[in-house]
Amino acid sequence: MITEFIQFSLTPILIGIFSAIACALPGNFLILRQESLMGDAISHVVLPGVVIAFLITGSVATVPMLIGATSAAIIAVILIEAIKRLGNIEPGAAMGVVFTTMFASGVLILEQTDTSKVHLDVEHALMGNLESLVWLKAEGWQSLFDPVAILALPDELPRIAIVCLSISILIFIFWRWLKIATFDNGFARSLGIPTSTINFGLMLITALAAVAAFDSVGSIIVIAMFICPPAAARLMTNKLLYQIWWSVAFATLSAILGYILAGYGPLWFGAENALSAAGMIAVVSGIILGLACTFGPNISHSSTGN
Repeated sequence: MITEFIQFSLTPILIGIFSAIACALPGNFLILRQESLMGDAISHVVLPGVVIAFLITGSVATVPMLIGATSAAIIAVILIEAIKRLGNIEPGAAMGVVFTTMFASGVLILEQTDTSKVHLDVEHALMGNLESLVWLKAEGWQSLFDPVAILALPDELPRIAIVCLSISILIFIFWRWLKIATFDNGFARSLGIPTSTINFGLMLITALAAVAAFDSVGSIIVIAMFICPPAAARLMTNKLLYQIWWSVAFATLSAILGYILAGYGPLWFGAENALSAAGMIAVVSGIILGLACTFGPNISHSSTGN
């Protein structure tokens, strides 16, 4: 049983956890800035980048897909910021314009080329491939210390782990500036804090999280993790630091319970087929948010925090 768990469940669960945390961390600041749909937009605008990368390389390998998706996400962030500033319109409208235009362009490219044969729009944009990220070389816990077995780990695990760690470090380094700019942008400017750079940096790490999680878990989890754990955490406390920790806990719980329920839940009720792990993780995160809305402390949602 232990060997089977390590081979078939350990790496997907870890990838799900790292993906959820990587998205939840910047999601906390997006929620406070009332820009939570930025994560939704970015997770969809990577589609044309993925399609164009396939057209250029003829491959659905990880590296070209990541390069294409990252390029599209960065372009989307720049366009959203440009529309907000030049058009002097609210963030939601800017995100809506960029989101629909880029996603529609990706769909049009799919319709006019043969890329639809590899199901980029479904496999990569929606569901990911979490269930297939197994570690067949593992023979037990001792494999964690076996260099040969370690080399056989799915590439997605070290990649999302590095991204999650990088985002955590960046938030820690720029914590004071990021917190002040989030709660009072005008006051931050008066202190000489480069708010434009901070805001753009937040969008970039949001894009980085979405792109890193895109290939393995798909946009369903990405969208849910940007919003649900931070929103649930916001209902638990009015202190930003505590909110961060609550969101990490909720993201981790969603990934673990979601994967377990997707694989074993149907069997408990007599069904034969497992469910989508990505879909179930998103459902669990929504349930956690619902419970937080129902039973969470009755706190003020004003822009205050420490």
